[in-house]
Amino acid sequence: MNVNPKITLSARRLRVVATLALGAAASALLLAGCGALPDRPARAVLYDFGPGLVAGGAAAVATAGAPVAAGSTLALADIEASARLEGTQVLYRLGYADGNELRPYGLARWSVAPVQLVHQRLNDALSVRHTVLSPRESASMARSGGRVPNTLRVTLEEFSQYFEAPSASVGLVRLRATLIQTQPGGDRVLAQRSFTVQRPAPTADAAGGVKALAAATEAAVTELAGWVDATR
Repeated sequence: MNVNPKITLSARRLRVVATLALGAAASALLLAGCGALPDRPARAVLYDFGPGLVAGGAAAVATAGAPVAAGSTLALADIEASARLEGTQVLYRLGYADGNELRPYGLARWSVAPVQLVHQRLNDALSVRHTVLSPRESASMARSGGRVPNTLRVTLEEFSQYFEAPSASVGLVRLRATLIQTQPGGDRVLAQRSFTVQRPAPTADAAGGVKALAAATEAAVTELAGWVDATR
């Protein structure tokens, strides 16, 4: 049986063309599949109060303040707060919609919980005029028969960006401080006071809220430290 060489050649060409077409289609599908893969999820931006203190805050006091007075010792307890403020979410409220609801930013986090940030700033401010002890150090003094210093207990009641309008917000910080004297018969409250401070946010977003909360914290801490000096 004789085979027409022209027909055989045409069949081979058709097979080659078909193979190339299948390869191109497979490549197209592969590229389309790669394009359909989800993007890597965006990471949350981490915030803190910065490497130093804001102007007018405790840093200025530390530079020009009086040295620590002899025997001026104070125990600073861990700051207490609601469970929501013990997390690292940057929180805000929409006062013009529902001011009772705390909302978290999706891609903004504090580097540590706000109670830790506030505790560190308060410790720095108090250390300008006092020897500040931790609760463990104070308890150690008591066990060794030394004089037990007064204890400052602080509750962080509010720490959020409050939107008065969609484009206007403030950083709102509220602290309640209690100065306690430890006696053989039990603790005695020497004084108690609440501090509420707000500072305007430069922008209506998480970054602006963080700056406003840092400024409000510095103002509240400076005011609280002054109150401790006056109370003692």
